[in-house]
Amino acid sequence: MHFAFKTGLTMDNRKRFQHIFNFQPVDRLPRLEWAAWWDKTLDRWHGEGLPRELPAGENLFHYFALDDHSQCWISPGGPSCPVPANYGGPLIADRADYLAIKEHLYPEAAFDAAGIEVRAAEQCTGKTILWITLEGFFWWPRRLFGIEPHMYAFYDQPELMKEINEDLLEFYFKVLEEFCAVCIPDFMTFAEDMTYNHGPMLSESLFDEFIAPYYARIVPVLKDHGILPFIDSDGDIREIVPWFEKLGTDGFLPLERQAGVDIAELRRDHPQLRMIGGFDKRVMHLGEEHMRMEFERLLPVMRQGGYIPSVDHQTPPEVSLNQYRLYLRLLEEYSIKAVKP
Repeated sequence: MHFAFKTGLTMDNRKRFQHIFNFQPVDRLPRLEWAAWWDKTLDRWHGEGLPRELPAGENLFHYFALDDHSQCWISPGGPSCPVPANYGGPLIADRADYLAIKEHLYPEAAFDAAGIEVRAAEQCTGKTILWITLEGFFWWPRRLFGIEPHMYAFYDQPELMKEINEDLLEFYFKVLEEFCAVCIPDFMTFAEDMTYNHGPMLSESLFDEFIAPYYARIVPVLKDHGILPFIDSDGDIREIVPWFEKLGTDGFLPLERQAGVDIAELRRDHPQLRMIGGFDKRVMHLGEEHMRMEFERLLPVMRQGGYIPSVDHQTPPEVSLNQYRLYLRLLEEYSIKAVKP
């Protein structure tokens, strides 16, 4: 499969993004860093000359000459939602706990409408790509139960699991109507880390019973609004891609190479799958030759459309500021090379 691209076009950030995911001609590929930089990486870079304070109105996307985009993470945990005692720890153990904590969940004001209006004005001019993130139907119960108890809850508390996701779904229906009254996101992600480096954390039968029914109801709503739904899951996603495709989702990120994900394989098996990420972060500290080899590995799919190359998660602190600038220079080079005949 190969999609014809054309040079000589002049496009703004938003139009370019839309064309890529419609497999249409572009002047160059988008240049995105979809995930915020790791704090430990920024600490290193500040010691290597990255300004700690940027001029008013400038952000790191502008500083690094990346395409502007704006993410709004909409959490079902309100401002007063308790915090677990330790990372991955539980907030609830049973339905009584859930009902007791529920007044702190599913907030009435789930996003900053005034702030979104400002970004929406920039979106209308084509300056920025605007996207939202919703916590998925695997992710959110895990936040409540805690990582390990969540896995037992599929078997020990199935009705509570479904009650939680039913409440979550109703919350999202309301939020989407409110958000889309302000502006329509260009795409969205479900935060849904349900795979690790050996594949899914649950079986397909559990997915079909506990997860799929809620996606089956919300994905058509997203599509009706013209929003592309992506799944954000770390690890080896290859087995779960068809699970989500049959529910109508459009894409995946971050496509972690160290978990065995190969974008050429995904494109062969899923020709219409949209993808963001895929650049192996483990080569970024090894120098130009290794980074160039990685871009060459990605280039055939870059030329097919429906794919935006980006670091396959956050840039690690092993990468110096100069090495990251080299990555950006190569990203610029290959974003143009991908559209040339």
